[in-house]
Amino acid sequence: RGKVEMRRIENKISRQVTFAKRRNGLLKKAYELSLLCDAEIALIIFSGRGRLFEFSSSSCMYKTLERYRTCNCNSQEATPLAENEINYQQYLKLKTRLEYLESSQRNILGEDLGPLSIKELEQIENQIDISLKHIRTRKNKVLLDELYDLKSKEQELQDQNKNLRKKVLSSSLQNYIHTFP
Repeated sequence: RGKVEMRRIENKISRQVTFAKRRNGLLKKAYELSLLCDAEIALIIFSGRGRLFEFSSSSCMYKTLERYRTCNCNSQEATPLAENEINYQQYLKLKTRLEYLESSQRNILGEDLGPLSIKELEQIENQIDISLKHIRTRKNKVLLDELYDLKSKEQELQDQNKNLRKKVLSSSLQNYIHTFP
């Protein structure tokens, strides 16, 4: 093992392999640090292609980031924030929320599950089960409503059919009576 020179790796494949190995190592170290030292850790990594990789020692990355913002804002309260700084803080909050929601959506779709803990995977599974129950309930309601509508239409058509038969019978009877004087 030799010392690695700290500069960008030019070979695209080598760069990707190094990224994957070091990313996994960094995620593992973050997990170990949180477990051994009972530290709350949030790690966010964007690859060169823009893919998001994240780790949070708490159940929710958003809560950890909110805690960071609260601590960061409290330390800056000594100096008043300008209006554009407040807007920037709101932008960062919304951006973080959007990233959290996108990450949650990817997790629900079964993507980027690698860094999640058993507890987080179980939460996603429960959330999917609840959503599936809601979907099935809604589907059954729609199907029952359609069935009710079809039964109503069937009854209407049967009533119309009876009326037409009566008219045909009445008309036939009239013709029969007129043919025999």
